[in-house]
Amino acid sequence: MKIAFAGAGYIINIHAQAAKVQRNVELVGVVEKHPDKAKALAQKFSIKHQFETVEQMLELGGVDALVIGTPNYLHASQSIAALRAGVHVMVEKPMAMNALEAYQMLEASQKSGALLMVAHCWRFDPEVLWLQKQVVLGRLGKIIRTKGYGVHALWGPSGWFTEKKYAGGGAMADMGIHALDTARFLLGDPQPKSVYARIGTYYTNYDVDDTGILIVNWDGGAVSYIESGWLQPHTDGPEAATQLYGDKAFGQLFPTYIQDQSLKDDPGYNFPRVEHCPQSLYNDQMTYFIQCIREHRTPSPGGIEGWINMKVIDAAYESKNTGKVIMVE
Repeated sequence: MKIAFAGAGYIINIHAQAAKVQRNVELVGVVEKHPDKAKALAQKFSIKHQFETVEQMLELGGVDALVIGTPNYLHASQSIAALRAGVHVMVEKPMAMNALEAYQMLEASQKSGALLMVAHCWRFDPEVLWLQKQVVLGRLGKIIRTKGYGVHALWGPSGWFTEKKYAGGGAMADMGIHALDTARFLLGDPQPKSVYARIGTYYTNYDVDDTGILIVNWDGGAVSYIESGWLQPHTDGPEAATQLYGDKAFGQLFPTYIQDQSLKDDPGYNFPRVEHCPQSLYNDQMTYFIQCIREHRTPSPGGIEGWINMKVIDAAYESKNTGKVIMVE
């Protein structure tokens, strides 16, 4: 299988490393408008071809899958071009600038038959999978509410992340979406019914948000409370940390355990972890993407999961602008 990469920044280096350790996979191309960045990635991973655009890559051909880790405003156009050409795509979160673009990406995948996966990496974390299994087994009972965190304390990004024309949104789209997708995964991927959000910029001079609170009411009755932020003075939990309040028991991630009235089940994971986002997390995600391609199996998280997340993020920003609860169709 021949894999190419769009972008040559931090996250693509991680994805390229994940692809490098897979069996029967060849890293064949990098799409990057900055030649120095493209050259550095190509040399590091012995990648033969360098391109300035996805269209140039597609014209040469010989690529089975494309991993996209460019600024958010390029996600839709690059994904759609590849998908229409029959090239499978894994795209970084957030999937797109908005839900309309996300739907267009999903539609391109469905029409061509090329697979679309969204890199919501926490669905591949062993601790997340352990807690999700406890939910499926019914050990927590009916989940009443969740609380989750997508917050950077005393740190924030720079560059395109902080400019609305390139990123679409700020901390809510960048970090809040981790907590949102983790909660939705643990709940069994319910449909959102309504969204209320308070979002603002208080700690930076960015033209995107650095602080947010999101409340999502889900089909089935559960409600999720989510915090997002950059450069916050404090956070109650690391990225994707989530608490589940069931009618039988309580469960949480990081530290990970479940607790009922008589018993605490601690699976023995270390906290804090040596690396909160280890390379192994991305290796497992890449293994799954490649398996889906080889078995021609629709990925989850795929286009549908990514699109629904973007509908919630769109509703959050609409709620921020109107001060109202937004119903999600």
